[in-house]
Amino acid sequence: MYHLQSLKLVSFPLKEGLTMVTTEVFMDILAMHRSGLSQRKIAAKLGIHRNTVKRYITDKQPPAYRKNKRRDSILAPYHQIIRDWLDQGDFTATWIFDKLKGLGYCGGYDTVRSFVKQIKARKARQAFIRFETEPARQAQMDWADLKIDTPDGPSRWVYLFTLILGYSRALFAWFVEHCTLETFMDGHIKAFGYLGGVPKEILYDNMKHVVIGRKGRKVTFNHEFVHFAAHYGFTSIACMPYSPWVKGKVERPIDYIRERFWRGYQFESIEQANADLRRWLDRTANCRVHGTHHQPVSERWQHEKVLLTPCPASDYDTAIKVYRKVYKDCLVAYNANRYIVPADVVGKKILLKIKHGTIRFYDDGQLLATYTEPAGKHQIIGNRLFYEQLQRERRARRQHYGRNKGAATTRGLTNASLFPEVMHRPLADYDLVAQGGV
Repeated sequence: MYHLQSLKLVSFPLKEGLTMVTTEVFMDILAMHRSGLSQRKIAAKLGIHRNTVKRYITDKQPPAYRKNKRRDSILAPYHQIIRDWLDQGDFTATWIFDKLKGLGYCGGYDTVRSFVKQIKARKARQAFIRFETEPARQAQMDWADLKIDTPDGPSRWVYLFTLILGYSRALFAWFVEHCTLETFMDGHIKAFGYLGGVPKEILYDNMKHVVIGRKGRKVTFNHEFVHFAAHYGFTSIACMPYSPWVKGKVERPIDYIRERFWRGYQFESIEQANADLRRWLDRTANCRVHGTHHQPVSERWQHEKVLLTPCPASDYDTAIKVYRKVYKDCLVAYNANRYIVPADVVGKKILLKIKHGTIRFYDDGQLLATYTEPAGKHQIIGNRLFYEQLQRERRARRQHYGRNKGAATTRGLTNASLFPEVMHRPLADYDLVAQGGV
C-alpha cells in the first residue's frame, strides 16, 4: 500500500519533462516498478511526469539535494524536559508553559500547547491494528544489546543484528562487536543469503544507520544506505518515533532469543557464539510452530522463499571509503598512522577502502597497495620498495638532465653554430660588382 497523501514533490524542473523528487518517492518508484506496474501507471499514481519515472528506473540513483539550513524551534531545547514532566504526570499545557518561563523560555503559549498535545496523543495511543503481510512483502530489522559477565574482569556487551520475514517469521540473527554502518550492511547481506533472497520492503526504527533527519513525516535517509537499498532492490521504511508496536514482529523474537538461547549461554568468542546461534536457528527457532500463524516456520518459509527477489550477482561494497592526499614523501595519513604508496601518485587524492582491519589504496580504480592496520598509532607502514623506486627515478632524471645539459653546452663547438656562417667567393666576383655588373 502506498500512502500517496504523505508524499511531497520538490517543484523545480531539471529539464523538460523531468522533476526532482524526494527520496521516498524514488523508493516508491522502484517498488512499483518491481511489482510490475508500467511507467505510465507509476507516473499517474505519483502525479509526476513519465520521463521522471523512466529516468529513476534506468539510473537507479537516488535524488541529491542541497542542505537548507533551517532554524530550530524555539521550544527545541525544552523538548526533553517536557517529555520528562509528562512521564511523571498528566500536566496541562498552561502548567508546563508557566514552568518553562521560569527556566528562560521566551516563546509563545501556542507552541507549547501544540507540542504537549502531540506528546499526549502519542502516549494515549494504546491500541493498534495487527496486520499480516503477504509472502515476500516485508521484513523487520532491529538491534539488541546483550551483556557478558566475566569472572575476572568488568562486564562487556555484544550486539545482535536481527532480521525476520513478516509472513513466515523466518529469523536471522548475528552477533557483532560494534554497531557500525559497515556491520549493519554486512548483516543485511548475510541475512539475504541465509533467508534465500530479498523482501520488497524492510521496516526500521529511527536508527542513525537508516534515518539521519526527520521533520514530522518527512524523513531524510542515510545516503549510503539509500544506495545499498537500491543495489538490493528493496524499499526501506522508517516507522514513526515512539511507536515500538509497529515493529512487533522483530521485537518479540529478540526476547525469544534472550530467553531461549542467550540465558545461561557460556560465551567464549564472537565466532563461536555465531556458530552456535546458527545451529540454534536451523534446529530450533526456524523449525518451531509459531504462536501467531500456528504453522511450522520452516513450511511457510519455503513458500515465501521462492517469492523473494534473488540477490544480485555481486555484493555491495560495504568498506569504509575515504579520500586522502599523497604527500611528497609518498605517505598517506589515516587514523593516526602513515602508509607508503607509489611515487607516481604524489600530489593526488586517492581512495582508501577500509574493511576488517585491511586498507586498500586505489587511484582511478587501480589498486596501489594493501596494508593491515596496526594495533598502535603514529607508525609508518608500507613497502620500502616504493622508496627505492622513487630513488631510482630521481637518479635517472639527474643522469638524463646531466647528459642533456652537457650536450647543450658543447653543441656550438661541434657544429660551428656559435659562430656566424661566412660565404667564401672569388675576388673576381667582387670586381664585377664594383664595375656595375651583376
